[in-house]
Amino acid sequence: MSYVTGKVIRELREKQKITQKELAEKINVSDKTVSKWETGVSQS
Repeated sequence: MSYVTGKVIRELREKQKITQKELAEKINVSDKTVSKWETGVSQS
């Protein structure tokens, strides 16, 4: 089972040139959730 880290999420998001808010809207979560994932505050 592979695990995607916040660093990987951020790198992939930046590669696509989208903001945290844009990513959040695409996957139906809040931009605060994306921020927490990227900073490692939340693992879920």
